[in-house]
Amino acid sequence: MPQQLLVCKEEVPPEQQECSSSLDQEEPEPPHIKEEQEELWTNQEAEQEPQSGSNPQSELLFSDDGSDDAEKPSSCSVNKNTGEKLWSCSFCGKNFKLKGTLNRHMMMHKGEKPFHCSVCGKGVTWKHDLNIHMRTHTGEKPFSCSLCGKCFAQKEHLKTHMRVHTREKPFMCTVCGKSFTRKEHRKTHMRIHTGEKPFSCSVCGKGFTRKEHRKTHMRIHTGEKPFSCLVCGKGFILKDYLNRHVRIHTGEKPFRCSFCDRAFNDESNLRAHTKVHTREKTFSCSVCGRSFTRRAGVSRHECAG
Repeated sequence: MPQQLLVCKEEVPPEQQECSSSLDQEEPEPPHIKEEQEELWTNQEAEQEPQSGSNPQSELLFSDDGSDDAEKPSSCSVNKNTGEKLWSCSFCGKNFKLKGTLNRHMMMHKGEKPFHCSVCGKGVTWKHDLNIHMRTHTGEKPFSCSLCGKCFAQKEHLKTHMRVHTREKPFMCTVCGKSFTRKEHRKTHMRIHTGEKPFSCSVCGKGFTRKEHRKTHMRIHTGEKPFSCLVCGKGFILKDYLNRHVRIHTGEKPFRCSFCDRAFNDESNLRAHTKVHTREKTFSCSVCGRSFTRRAGVSRHECAG
């Protein structure tokens, strides 16, 4: 005789359904972008223990339809094998064991941010996110690397950092095969292939693949040079430029030619020097066609043509 399914109409009061077991809680997933950059916002989806997608072993018992998407009600289904209730999100279809967990998940879709930082006033959807955000004010970094001792505010950031030591790169570019430690880095890399430059300069209109590159570029227009030499006081727009300049004072020449004994304080100078050995001349005069190993050779060239 086929099993009969009864319609359930929330016999359990909502306040009893709000409680959730600590077993449902996991560390959140971090967002974007530099290798060790610590963002404040985390995706609380990971701690909701959703059972995503449709469940072939569960049958929908009731569902209400609303005209306003923002007020779409939830629906409940029961697993025919275990008899366990599952609450389904009407926006994305994810399933949850507790209706209280679903209600907290729905706040993300509605843009509700009931938890506010007492220091800066920033609002977040989840209390867990507020606790993590507060670490930016307190400086607390409870998760430390067992290999190098570096500390992090979030467990997921430590997990990502460990790939520096293990050299694990699970995110691969489908075009060129290059691998990355983080999904966000692969997304940024893909713009090289697509030509997408979503960050444009408001002054000259030049486009950039990364927001950080636009920020650096803006210093050309503002004249800002935040990196100064402690020896002579000269300023630079990039720290790399400062490091290269300091070698003039220290005499350090870490870039050595593999063909001869010459060494250079800058890698670009080594590349230009190597062309003397390989006889590669990549720069040519547009008037007479004479070729040079360096672009500066073209500009200094007195064309006889």
